[in-house]
Amino acid sequence: MLTSSISRRYWPVAAAMGMIVLLGAASSLGSAEPRSPARAAEIDPTAVTYKLPNQIAWTGRPGAAEMAVVLGDPSKPGLYIELVKWYPHNMSHPHFHPNDRYITVLSGTWWVGTGTKYDPDSTVAMPPGSYVVDLAKQVHYDGAKDEMAVLEIVGEGPATITSAEMK
Repeated sequence: MLTSSISRRYWPVAAAMGMIVLLGAASSLGSAEPRSPARAAEIDPTAVTYKLPNQIAWTGRPGAAEMAVVLGDPSKPGLYIELVKWYPHNMSHPHFHPNDRYITVLSGTWWVGTGTKYDPDSTVAMPPGSYVVDLAKQVHYDGAKDEMAVLEIVGEGPATITSAEMK
């Protein structure tokens, strides 16, 4: 009696599973028919703006460090966002900025050091996904060692750089 009670309780589940399998098989048979090509989607520029990688203008020294401003103007007061590529074997020397800068490592490993004495061997690795804040008027240096590092920097302009290296 217990066995037939359990069977009666689960037969609706078994029937539903069978229907799902049959519907899946029927729809896969229909998908073998050729379909018309997908229509290219369009983005409403009043809702979303974007730049594809080949539309981003990079400036600086190719092979050393390049940057691309994607929002604002770092030389003027106000919010700015820039992308920075640090190429391998290139580092800045000790310096500081007048305002905080908020940095996310997008790819590669970025190396960060503090103090007025330039010593790349004392830098700390920041892997992809790391979040770093360069605090206003605090001395630091940074760059790439063995691989390119790409960063996103968000800050408040003007974004000047003041050298602070002690020789």
